[in-house]
Amino acid sequence: MLKSVNPATGETIATHAPLDEAGIEAALDRAETAFADWRRSSPDERAQLLDAIADRFEAERDALAEIATREMGKTLRESRGEVDKCVTALRYFAQAGPGMIAPEPIPGGKGEMRWLPLGPVLAVMPWNFPFWQVVRFLTPMVMAGNAGLLKHASNVQGVGKAIERVVAEAGAPEGLFQNLVIGSDPVAGIIEDPRVRAATLTGSEPAGRAVAATAGRCLKKVVLELGGSDPFIVMPSADLDKAVETAVRARIQNAGQSCICGKRMIVHRDIHAAFAERFTDAMLAVVAGDPFDEASDMGPMSSADQRQTVLDQLAKAQAAGARLAGGAPGEGPGAYLGAGVLTGLEPDGAMREEELFGPIAMLFEAADVDDAIRIANITPYGLGSAVFTREPAEAERFVTGLDCGMTAINQLCASTPEAPFGGVKNSGHGRELARFGLHEFMNLKSVLRNA
Repeated sequence: MLKSVNPATGETIATHAPLDEAGIEAALDRAETAFADWRRSSPDERAQLLDAIADRFEAERDALAEIATREMGKTLRESRGEVDKCVTALRYFAQAGPGMIAPEPIPGGKGEMRWLPLGPVLAVMPWNFPFWQVVRFLTPMVMAGNAGLLKHASNVQGVGKAIERVVAEAGAPEGLFQNLVIGSDPVAGIIEDPRVRAATLTGSEPAGRAVAATAGRCLKKVVLELGGSDPFIVMPSADLDKAVETAVRARIQNAGQSCICGKRMIVHRDIHAAFAERFTDAMLAVVAGDPFDEASDMGPMSSADQRQTVLDQLAKAQAAGARLAGGAPGEGPGAYLGAGVLTGLEPDGAMREEELFGPIAMLFEAADVDDAIRIANITPYGLGSAVFTREPAEAERFVTGLDCGMTAINQLCASTPEAPFGGVKNSGHGRELARFGLHEFMNLKSVLRNA
């Protein structure tokens, strides 16, 4: 049985019986049948469905947000914002999507390029943004003319079922989008099935390697977003107030359980002391409490196991000589962990190999721009980055020098429907969102004409 456990109380919310082999087989048949019809739909029909799904998300905003807060612990304020973000993406692709898949002429009048549907796609999605992660797969999937199969994280099956229901009530054909209530074991077999044409995964590096290996054996395309250890760089010309405020938001958003937000604060030595004092004070003032309470800055971590993973990382770092301010586990029930700051770490130490997925920041000092880039790039990950500087030439050096998929200048690094999302190195490959994400799982067909 799969379980949904409220991380704020430790209480089991619900249990979910996983599909057996017959149930999985039936779901694959439905996906294949739905794709055979949906691939013939027009871009305008697909846009209408996306708008209808957005209408349902808007109508049920508060109820949907409460499901996410109960299942994985983010504050209700954050959950509502996540549902709103889903609506934005649905509306964006409904409006812009048809133009993204319009035929394009081949130079010289030799024909045209067509963006055609590929087939049913499996999405293996995580718990940290349980609605947004799915919608940023679901939305281009619908516009592309494909069918979608969701393997959601075990602890957020309530969210997975809610999305499936909302899509069906919006008028989607039966089988076009299905939430598969399964654990990890059946995933390889589903990827290997000839009815499934591709896979996408957001999750851990080991999970990404496993999915990529299976897809590779089957010669099927895969898109991977595997997290990171994002640098957050602050230079002397920066607006220090804005940099500190944004750095705190980066670390406490979703109780620090965000792949793309800054985890390693790399600060120029000329302002390091001032930044460190103000940033540490602000982090220690963060209130971790009931996620349904508007006074809480952040809720619990997603589970007791996830909190223990972070506590083990902190213990290892301290054993190697690092110093920790804050970061204490909460007393009583619930997977609470206070915000904290680690200092005294070596940039090339063991922590460079790991993603610290909790409300703990790592603070480093850099001598200059080149040193900041060196420290930033020393990790095997390369997802996002943020740079605070008011020097345009300096910003350009970071844009070209940082080895990652995204760089935000003087703002929080965040995903948006209009911008491609993804990383390099061990953070994965491929892109989600924007026209690049829409095209990832489409067949680019060349149509050659002889007048």
